[in-house]
Amino acid sequence: MGFLSVLSYAHQLVTARVQPGDVAVDATAGTGADTLFLAKAVGRRGRVFSFDIQEEALRLTQERLDKESGPLGQVTLLHESHALLHDKLPEDLRGTISAVMFNLGYLPAEGADPAVITKMDSTIPALNAALMVLRPRGILTAVLYPGHPGGEEEARAVTEWAATLPADGFQSIIYRQLQRPSAPYVVAVEKKAHKR
Repeated sequence: MGFLSVLSYAHQLVTARVQPGDVAVDATAGTGADTLFLAKAVGRRGRVFSFDIQEEALRLTQERLDKESGPLGQVTLLHESHALLHDKLPEDLRGTISAVMFNLGYLPAEGADPAVITKMDSTIPALNAALMVLRPRGILTAVLYPGHPGGEEEARAVTEWAATLPADGFQSIIYRQLQRPSAPYVVAVEKKAHKR
């Protein structure tokens, strides 16, 4: 059996930390794969907030959710930048989020503008905002795509950001295929429990 794909690995990390009834965030809705995954993971009593700056992404996400017949959590789609996730989440939920997922790059859909990509000037503030809303032992996952124009710069910035987080508050890892530098990879950050 081979290694997990980067998306499967991100999902595995999140599955280990999300319980039914939890609240989770998809910071980059895209085509809705992570939003649907989170909506299943949190179950009927849970909630998911899904962000994207492109209306087309939110439409595709809603379509994907509508096709699902199983039980899903309540999903709120937000036509907003991921950089605003701290401000756009209900105040009483900040610090209670079990997982925040990022799938960076461009919208992989027919007719989408490949020039509209996530950029580090909004992604780094979004990552910092995600850490603020996570609960202790919550997780942030970021799937990075260095193989497209602008992607390598953003991937490097995210990796450096994760590497410089204070070790007493966070634990960060990387999951990457070493022989293919342009292949997608995952950076994940766990928020440590508060010290007593």
